[in-house]
Amino acid sequence: MQLKSWQLVLFVVVVSFMLTAAEIPSADRFTTAAISLSAGVAALSLMAVSALLGARWGFIETCFGGLDRVYQAHKWLGIWALVFASFHFLFKAGIKEWEVAAIITLAPDLTRLARQLSYVALVFIVMLALNRNIPYNVWRWWHKLSGPLFLIVIVHWLSFKSPITLTSPAGLWLAFVSILGVTAAAYKLLLYRFVSNHAEYEVAGIAPGASAVHMQLAPVGKAIDFEPGQFGFLRMKADGLREPHPFTIASAKSADGRVDFLIRILGDYTGRLVANTKVGMRADIYAPYGRFKRLQSAKREVWIGGGVGISPFVAWLKDEANHFNRVTLFYFYTPGRDFPAVELMSEMAQQRGAELVPVPDGPASQAFRQRFSEIAGETEPAEVEISFCGPKGLLSKVQEQMRKHGIPELNLRHEYFEFR
Repeated sequence: MQLKSWQLVLFVVVVSFMLTAAEIPSADRFTTAAISLSAGVAALSLMAVSALLGARWGFIETCFGGLDRVYQAHKWLGIWALVFASFHFLFKAGIKEWEVAAIITLAPDLTRLARQLSYVALVFIVMLALNRNIPYNVWRWWHKLSGPLFLIVIVHWLSFKSPITLTSPAGLWLAFVSILGVTAAAYKLLLYRFVSNHAEYEVAGIAPGASAVHMQLAPVGKAIDFEPGQFGFLRMKADGLREPHPFTIASAKSADGRVDFLIRILGDYTGRLVANTKVGMRADIYAPYGRFKRLQSAKREVWIGGGVGISPFVAWLKDEANHFNRVTLFYFYTPGRDFPAVELMSEMAQQRGAELVPVPDGPASQAFRQRFSEIAGETEPAEVEISFCGPKGLLSKVQEQMRKHGIPELNLRHEYFEFR
């Protein structure tokens, strides 16, 4: 069973409210002051857990079923932290009759400043995470401030007069999540690039397309271990290209350890990467991540790739697996921007005995709807397993077709296409 974003948010909020309520006189537990205090505890806790998820630790990815799900949860933790922090900021978190004390004593002006800065810091972090118009290189460096800014929130908690003592259940909870959050943030900021699983590679070949590039990299020493369909963070060792960026590995395992990436120009960074990468350049690949693997036990497989989302299916076709005769691959592309070319994909599918259905005219395509309907009619709907990688808009159309033909929602496996 995979952990869902809403389950984690609900757990953190419920624990925060319950432990805080235990520190408040029972007659006051439903006052705005009590709710404000509880909301402040929940906001700090959600921020701490968000920092924990941002560390990219393997056991967390396993709990969620993929790093894409981890980043979705990371985003929602930040959003809900801002919601609860806003309530905490608007309403006084105390009543005159409560016995209150600060865990650390600061000058009144510093205590007030820490309170205000902690809210501003949270607003900054969340708005930064949600703003897709910020260039990636700028966004990445600003996002590194999340850890230090979280320390300001902790200072606000410690200097704020409240009925929560450090040795109380609520205080121990806050200490626990704060330590986890700070440890994770410090690891990601200072240690990740040195101790995480990665290997050095050299660009061995580049095949350019109209707005994309097929890049092949050979290991300089050891090679990374991965399964077809997983992805890695590519960090080129060249000025202007050093920001780690996630790309699906478009190759199967090989004896020489080579790795392929299909990189399409989708923004400022990928534009520079496609334009400036040369054979012989060195790079670090941090991998493997993701749990998007082929379900070979399925009686009928439908693969759907949109644009650069075709990458994991290219890797699957290159894999030395079996049962390709039960696979239908729908390749959604824009005419003139198909990369890999439809002819190459057709050749690969033919070599494996899989069926390729090119779809140049979008999800409203008659070819897509007709062939999808035929597959649902040829096989019991419950036995049709669908693997999807592509834009959100295409995903919703695929889900619409599934409902129309009675294919269970649980039979759909997909990766979230965007990380930010």
